[in-house]
Amino acid sequence: MSGYGLGDYLQLALSGISTGSIYVLIALGFITIYNVAGVINLAQGEFVMLGAMLAVTFEGQGLPLALAFALSVLCVTIVGLLTERLTIRPARRAPEVSLVIITIGTSIALRGTALLIWGTSSYRLPEFSPGAPLHLWGAVLSRQRLWIMGAAALVLLALYLFFEFTLLGKAVRACAINRTAAETLGINTATMAALAYGLSAGLGAIAGIVIAPLTLISYDMGLALGLKGFVVAIMGGLVSAPGAVAGGLLLGVLESFASGLLSSGIKDAVAFLILFVVLLRGRRG
Repeated sequence: MSGYGLGDYLQLALSGISTGSIYVLIALGFITIYNVAGVINLAQGEFVMLGAMLAVTFEGQGLPLALAFALSVLCVTIVGLLTERLTIRPARRAPEVSLVIITIGTSIALRGTALLIWGTSSYRLPEFSPGAPLHLWGAVLSRQRLWIMGAAALVLLALYLFFEFTLLGKAVRACAINRTAAETLGINTATMAALAYGLSAGLGAIAGIVIAPLTLISYDMGLALGLKGFVVAIMGGLVSAPGAVAGGLLLGVLESFASGLLSSGIKDAVAFLILFVVLLRGRRG
């Protein structure tokens, strides 16, 4: 470690923040569905995978990258709506454990469908704005990582404006606070649950698309990302968006430093160590 300079530490921190921004987007999907529908959606990672895969497909057909981005998010949002309608709504009175099992089955089905469509090959999306990386006090930052952090910031701002200043957003918040009271006030909680699923799927798609230029994407990429997003959501108590933001950035930075200073082999173990600590503290509390 003595050979590391300020630029190296800054490099690890910036890489961690950009990776953590992906985890934040995924975790916000978990939190949105849980707050409104009361379901822990373990298929969230597959929405991430579908967003990336569809963007690669649309871009490969010659569509402009921006249009491929928008179409992919729209398609995955529709998949989210259909998922809620076909799997969760018919079983809405089932125990929570049953609903979790349903989401696991949905995850397996979506992954299997992706395998049939795209096979086992790996793909990559072109960078949004190709060019030389940026140099910042000895650290090198790719332009795509700026897109990732910028996308996360814009999504957070858009969600804040939606929930605070729109009638539909306030209806969703009312369902999250007290579904029974919301029904008493005439809010259709089933519609709000479907909206939450669609919104969550769209968030996952955005996460998958912005990370696609930096990593090889495949039909099974959603599993690890979904689990890490779930860890971040747990760090936020499954109810706190600010907690998820802080947790996602913290996890990304810890992974980056563990990989850079210790060994890349323990990077994935960091998330599950944090999950173990959080659950252990919750049990003692």
